[in-house]
Order: sequence, then structure tokens, then C-alpha cells
Amino acid sequence: MRIATWNINGLRARLDFVLHWLEARQPDLVGLQELKLTDEQFPHAAFEAHGYQAATLGQKAWNGVAVLSREPLEVRHRGLARQEEMGARLLSVDTLGLSFTTIYCPNGKHLEHEDFPRKLAWLDDLRAHLESAHDPATPMVLCGDFNICPAPIDSWSEETLAGKIFHTDEERLRFRRLLQWGLRDLFRERYPDTQVFSWWDYRGGAFHRGMGLRIDFLLGTESVLERTRSVETDREYRKKKDGLTASDHAPVTAELD
Repeated sequence: MRIATWNINGLRARLDFVLHWLEARQPDLVGLQELKLTDEQFPHAAFEAHGYQAATLGQKAWNGVAVLSREPLEVRHRGLARQEEMGARLLSVDTLGLSFTTIYCPNGKHLEHEDFPRKLAWLDDLRAHLESAHDPATPMVLCGDFNICPAPIDSWSEETLAGKIFHTDEERLRFRRLLQWGLRDLFRERYPDTQVFSWWDYRGGAFHRGMGLRIDFLLGTESVLERTRSVETDREYRKKKDGLTASDHAPVTAELD
């Protein structure tokens, strides 16, 4: 079974690109982030034509998350309790024998911005949500754009960016708390010393210069980790395809037994 997570940076602008990827990679289960459209605007028919059912939590012009599955899915949670003001950022479903949650963590902007403490509070409530709504003894995946570099290896320049947004002790502490609940970073568990990135700024040739960050993750409980055969960042889909413009994020995929 192939699972994936991908911040698509606007589904209206990227629909044909996403469909191109689905056709090429044939994932079974996908968490999408940053839809930037409402539930009513979501193109269900286009995905159904490619064999996918979709559950959505949309928002006009901003945020928005969805799950695509080859099999029927049952929605468990739409939104994060106490964080409604931060927008459509969490969706949980049951499908294919997994509890599968996709999230789009607030960016935080910069340390002096009011959104930074809001980001930390959102992450605190995410940990509380795990404790109240999920069981680490069951097969569960938490995936998405976390907007955090958990360790220096996950940044193109820790020396330059240490202490700045995505690289703060406060953000990293909250990421560790998610893992302490009972999740494992599926990529880092298999490749503890490998530096790869999942996001590159559109500006300044960052992708070609290797100036990226690893901020998109597939986290799984122990039973999911035990089934994991491979994990990779699909760099090919950070590049244009057939004239279609890519997101600034690449998909992250894992193969499970």
C-alpha cells in the first residue's frame, strides 16, 4: 500500500498537476493540504474519474485539507477543537485499515508576529487531540505540512536559520511531544543521517541550489512503522510536468506492507 502527503499550494491552480501525479504514482491513500477552496468547490468528479473518493475540509481562499482514498472512507474528525479561528487544518478518516489524519499546521510567519504563539497553541491542541481521540496502540498515520524543521539536518542552513521560524526550540519541543505520544517519523527512522527536503522557495533558484527544508512528514504509530518498506520525497514532482507548474512542496510517500 502506498500512502502520501502533499501540500499542493492551491487545488484550482494545481488540479491537472495532481491528477498527473496520481496517474504516474498510483498512491492508495493521500493527505492533501492548502486546498484554498471550499467543500462545495472541490472537484470530486475529477478524482472519482481516477479512482479516488475524497473527504474534504475546505476554506475559501485559504488553508483546507483533504484525503483521497481508493477505498471507502469514514470521516472521524473535521477540524481541531478550540482552534476554529485558525481555519480548516485537520481532517481524520478511517480507511484501508488505518486511522489517517492530514494536517496543515499554521506557518507562524515570524517570532514577533501574533501568529507565532497561535502556532504553538495549535500544536499543543494537536497533542491534546491525539491523547483524547486516538490510541497509539492502533495503526494510525498523522501526515501533512507541519511547518517545522525538527532538527538541524532538516534545514539547508541551520547555521543561518537557527532560532528563526521553523527552527525554534519551542516548535521543535512540540514536534517531539507528538512523537512522545506514540508516533514515529517514518522517513527519519529509516534514514537517520540522510538530508532531504520537501519544500523549496519559488524564489532565487532555491530548488536547484539545494536551499530547502524538510517540513512535510508521514508520522505513524509503531505498528505502521513495522509495515514501512520505504519512504521518499518525490522530487520529480517539484518540477514542471508537461507545462504544468508544480507546488513549492514535493509529495512525500511511503510503501507499507
